[in-house]
Amino acid sequence: MPRTALRICPLCEATCGLTLTIEGTAVTGARGDREDVFSRGFICPKGAAFGALDADPDRLRTPLVRRDGRLREATWEEAYEAIAATVPALVREYGAQSVGVVLGNPNVHTMAGNLYPPLLLKALGTRNFFTASTLDQMPKHVSSGLLFGDPFAIPVPDLDRTDFLLLLGANPVESNGSLCTAPDFPGRLKALRARGGTLVVVDPRRTRTAKLADLHLAPRPGSDALLLAALAHTILAEGLAAPGALEERTEGLGELADALARFTPEAVAPACDLTAAEIRDLARALAAAPTAAVYGRIGSCTVEYGTLASWLVDVLNILTGNLDRPGGVLFPLPAAGPRPRPAGPGKGFTLGRWRSRVSGHPEAKSELPIAALAEEIETAGEGRIRALVAIAANPVLSAPDGRRLDAALSGLDFMVSIDPYLNETSRHAHVVLPPPPPSQSAHHDFAFNGFAIRNQVRYSRPAVPLEAGRLDECEIHARLVLAVSGEYGTADPSAVDETVIHGVLAKETADPRSPLHGQDPARLAGLLTGENGPERRLDLMLRLGPYGDRFGSAPHAGPGESEGEDAGTGEYAGGGAGGGLGLERLLAHPHGIDLGPLAPRLPGVLRTRSGRIELLPDPIAAELPRLRAALADRPATLVLVGRRHLRSNNSWLHNVPALTGGSNRCTLQVNPEDAGRLGLTEGGLARITADGGSLEVPVEVTDTVRTGVVSLPHGWGHDREGARLSVASAAPGANVNQLLDGSRLDPLSGTAVLNGFPVELTPLP
Repeated sequence: MPRTALRICPLCEATCGLTLTIEGTAVTGARGDREDVFSRGFICPKGAAFGALDADPDRLRTPLVRRDGRLREATWEEAYEAIAATVPALVREYGAQSVGVVLGNPNVHTMAGNLYPPLLLKALGTRNFFTASTLDQMPKHVSSGLLFGDPFAIPVPDLDRTDFLLLLGANPVESNGSLCTAPDFPGRLKALRARGGTLVVVDPRRTRTAKLADLHLAPRPGSDALLLAALAHTILAEGLAAPGALEERTEGLGELADALARFTPEAVAPACDLTAAEIRDLARALAAAPTAAVYGRIGSCTVEYGTLASWLVDVLNILTGNLDRPGGVLFPLPAAGPRPRPAGPGKGFTLGRWRSRVSGHPEAKSELPIAALAEEIETAGEGRIRALVAIAANPVLSAPDGRRLDAALSGLDFMVSIDPYLNETSRHAHVVLPPPPPSQSAHHDFAFNGFAIRNQVRYSRPAVPLEAGRLDECEIHARLVLAVSGEYGTADPSAVDETVIHGVLAKETADPRSPLHGQDPARLAGLLTGENGPERRLDLMLRLGPYGDRFGSAPHAGPGESEGEDAGTGEYAGGGAGGGLGLERLLAHPHGIDLGPLAPRLPGVLRTRSGRIELLPDPIAAELPRLRAALADRPATLVLVGRRHLRSNNSWLHNVPALTGGSNRCTLQVNPEDAGRLGLTEGGLARITADGGSLEVPVEVTDTVRTGVVSLPHGWGHDREGARLSVASAAPGANVNQLLDGSRLDPLSGTAVLNGFPVELTPLP
């Protein structure tokens, strides 16, 4: 008889609740969980295809170890023994910097990917750390770090209560949102308009999101920072700024007008290819709205001035008084996050504490630009990366100049991949460790609850028992930590989690500010519940978090933070969930616990050295002259932007038949006017050329992209020998990032410029 099981979807940032239909050990269906406290039954095509992804015959089921130049199936012991015999020896001979670590986007969609990479980095002692953040969201982390002192303090739009939403470079109807975790984003945008609110979309393409808008502006790609600066200038120059209570919590308001003086609508309009009147009208409408939220995403981040654009998004939210207020943008309070601390000065946020060896790129949030990975591998000398650990990462497709990185990876002394597939990157590994399919893994969203538009907490245990011969994904990571640290075979993998638990409790009980101060860490550890180490760690984080039971200790909140309903605790504070939060209480609520709407959290979230919002930090002020110089730049004739597909997520899902075809195609979208000028035809081929080389791509003529702009999606190029992706390789598409050589970076964040770069087109027979 078929049975059902609940599972949180791990395939995008919306984190929708699913109800899986299971026959035996096979997932035969997936529908939205109508009782899920957050998603309320919403589902997209990705979630509906959960079973097909879970059962993909190309998923690896046993480890692979390279022998005599070929990857061959091996036992788990053989795989870890190969790692333990190689990585510690390389570190002893060449130093910790001889090992690099690269994390891909799927890590934040798994428990293991959140819990163990910090332990891996600590065990290795390397600073050669690269993630997909420098291909996506790092500008927002950097701007938030500089403004608020914490790179993870990212305010999100209060979608369900705002009166005015300004979206830049975002297409959440198809992406389901990013750095704004919101199931049914399309429905929420429609609800905004239905209640009389206003939606403004700024995007060079008439996306499905733009089609819902009251106003769609299509500026020249890459001009987001200029447009935002002109909006801020207008609000200041016309006396429309109304920061309200934020004024006394903010430094630099007085200097901001001078810093933005040159960015008048008239000066900016030609560079944006908008009119000064359009810019001024938008600024006035934003300032006049009862509540408003400005939200920018990948299209405004992966450009030359991505950090400035991200900073200006929150400058506008501050100037209009909409930061940290309902209906504006607010800071979530995740259940497994740290408990509120007393308000006051903090350590602040610093860029460039170290630099990459070859080109001297500054670190940001302890990460180096992934665009620099190839040169760090191929350039001889002390500190050269000789071994690489790649976890759920496919930078050959996602980073600039995949051909160069492809060649560099082939020259490594040793490479380990944790990946369910033999893809374009993992095919270079000496050891591949395959995690089980999602149905056999537990799930809690550590990362995305920190960006959720409503405070809530959910957890799903594995829907299907772990298949014989497989290891749980958390155990795969724990064993890797032991293997690289030289402790494999001498310690049980569970010791990794227990070490973390006892370390956290030792710190808590020694902290005079903690409600656990002076208690016995061993006794507290014995009170934790859970079937395994990861569950015990989740229980610990929930208990110590803002809604936690603190092992029965009294609630504790510092100035600038509150508990109960004012902290957005909703059902929790009102007694619907009862008591303090821990794993047992969460397990008793399989559809999740609603913790209420987001609520103001300032000044408690601030960790700047001043204890205030630092509106014009030195790195930003030093970057503004470069933006002013851009006012005189002569724009390129033709530039490229990416695009999102509803049935895709970067390079992940092209091997699932149910998610291929239709609109999910790798075509070059060209405006009819440009197509006629260049001699391009619908369905014909074109050669597109840029800094990193050229590609041959099929043409799609459409007026949904403005003139002077072409669009090619990200994540394709499944044509490399040795990968085992039978469906994806049948329709490989072209790797858009091959058009880049990695030299175009946002200097403050190290983020690759993936949008708004110049290209040339030539028709092919």
